[in-house]
Parts: sequence; structure tokens; C-alpha cells
Amino acid sequence: MSKPLSPFTCSYSPNLPELLNQLNCTVAISTYQAGKVILISAMNNNNLIQLPRNFQKPMGMAFNGKKMAIATKDEVIILANSPEMAPNYPNQPNTYDSLYLPRVTYYSGAIDIHDLEWVDGKLWAVNTLFSCLVTLDEDYSFKPVWKPPFVTTYAPSDFCHLNGLAMENGRPKFTSALGDGNTTESWRTGKASGGIIIDVETDEIITRNLAMPHSPRIYEGELFTLLSATGELIRIDTNTGKYDVIKKFDGFVRGMVRHGDYLFIGLSKLRETSSTFRDLPIAKRSLFCGIMVLHLPTAGIVGHIKYENSVEEIYDVKIMAGSRRPGLLNHESANHKVAITSPVGDFWAMKRDN
Repeated sequence: MSKPLSPFTCSYSPNLPELLNQLNCTVAISTYQAGKVILISAMNNNNLIQLPRNFQKPMGMAFNGKKMAIATKDEVIILANSPEMAPNYPNQPNTYDSLYLPRVTYYSGAIDIHDLEWVDGKLWAVNTLFSCLVTLDEDYSFKPVWKPPFVTTYAPSDFCHLNGLAMENGRPKFTSALGDGNTTESWRTGKASGGIIIDVETDEIITRNLAMPHSPRIYEGELFTLLSATGELIRIDTNTGKYDVIKKFDGFVRGMVRHGDYLFIGLSKLRETSSTFRDLPIAKRSLFCGIMVLHLPTAGIVGHIKYENSVEEIYDVKIMAGSRRPGLLNHESANHKVAITSPVGDFWAMKRDN
């Protein structure tokens, strides 16, 4: 009788650990279905190691220097990297080369935040429930800064399922949405083919009839996005709205980041019980959840991670550049409460009973 699989068991292409070492990075993924942020690092040139941490329905993630932001069910948690604390982390000394510790929590409420980005040191979020881009601070749940031209009011109605945000020169440039309606959840009726990309600066809808666009990104002046419902990576001509298919995958694609010449793209295994996903064109071919690594200059697949259990859906994929083995403590961990950092020194405090 075979032994049951350990949680988060995955297989991966033999070359992937060496590739991560060559790129000097770690892959971070968020999975709201499993309630985890998972850091995937190379132990050596032959083996990967994972660090799963609990967060309640994590979605978008963003990095800015030493800061990391994670959108969860009703909070946005800010962590800061304190590499000086890593060698003496009490539970695993001399293991990590960096250590992310919780520093701030924004109590946004359950507004269904999707993508996150830092803009001039301020955190921006795609507020999907209220169909707008917002900033986060200590004064309100959120402050709206932009909404699509067809949305006439701010209401908790998820008019168009605004989800993705592409940055250009450090500023918001394009957003993705699954429709262009102005009534409650109107995007659902045409979800498989009613997607759009909007220019945030001009309010122009630059292309229509997309198959559930997610994760728009600008790389070297070109706009790429994922068509989740058809499993396609596309490049869009922002002048004409036409696009080329760069690669077609057998899965629901969502979550994308570039590092060097490589794209790391998330694939999700669609739930048969999901009324949103089960009738999509890609549903029958969506057989596994994981990460595909694509060499962008050649559009060739050069590596993969496939989860055997535990993880069925991925929302975001990020790269932690310059860190081969980062550590991360969530805000529920008792350990982070004895991590004391300051400009004059960093300390692991002694636990006291009083």
C-alpha cells in the first residue's frame, strides 16, 4: 500500500533548481484556495524546497525594496525584510538569507482586492468589489483614485470584475476586466469572451472580446496579458487592439512575472463545482495546478512545477530577486512578536511570562 502524499507535494523539471540558482531568486505564489503564500527556493542544483505560510485567502502580492504586501480576505498585510534577523531565527538558525516580518496591517474590509502595486511609495490596489483602483492608508478602508469610464458610481457590486494592473515607468497604465457593464455582476453573462483592457491614463478601452484577461504586464514597452479562459499568453498591440498568441497552455493561466528572459506563469486546476469556471473552454484541459517557466525570446517552455495535492488554484506569482532562501513569518505567528527591529539594531527578545 502506497504512503499518502505529504501536503504540498509537487514534481518539477530537473533543471528548475539550477535555473533558480542561476537567476539568484525565489518564486512566491499566492493560493487563496489553500490559504497560503508559498515560497519556492532551490536547496541546491537538484532539489527545491517550499515554505508555505498561512494567510486568509491571499490574492495579490507586491514588492517594493524591502517591503512585501499581501492582500487577504479583508486585510492587506505589509511585511519588511530584516536580513540581519535571519541567521539567528530561533526556530531555524542559519537557514534563511532574508526574513520578512509583519509590520503593518490595513483593515480594508472584504472588498475583494486582486492585484497590488506600489506607486511612489504608496500602495495601490485593484478593488474588485467596488470596480475601481484605490490607495490604502490609515484613514479609511480605501480611497478611490480611478474607475473605468463606464462605471458611474462607487458601489459594492462588482460591475465588471476589474482584476489586473499593469505598470509603466512606475505608474498605473492598463487594467484588465471581465466586462464593461454598470450593473451588479454584469460581467458574468459574457465572462468567457467579454474581457477588456483599459488605458488608465486616457480611459480608452484598447481591446475587447478577450477570454477572461488577467495579469496584464508591460515588458520592454510591450503589453502582455493572460487569457485565462483559453489558456493563452498574448501580446497586445496597444495602437490597434490586435494581439498575437505567444503560447497556449493546457490550463487556466493567472499570475505572471518576468525575471531576466523568463516568464513564470501560474496555472490553476479548475474546480468542477465552480459555477464561474466549470463551463469555460479550458475547463476540460485544466488538469493540474503549478508554474510554467517560459523563455520569452523563443516562447519555449524550459521548466515547470506541478502540484500533486493541496494546491489547486494560484492567483499571483512574484519573484523575490536576490534571495535564494527567504524566510517569512505571518502575522499570526508568535515568533514575529519577539523579533525586534530598529535603525539602531535588531534583536530576538527573550520570552517573558509576565
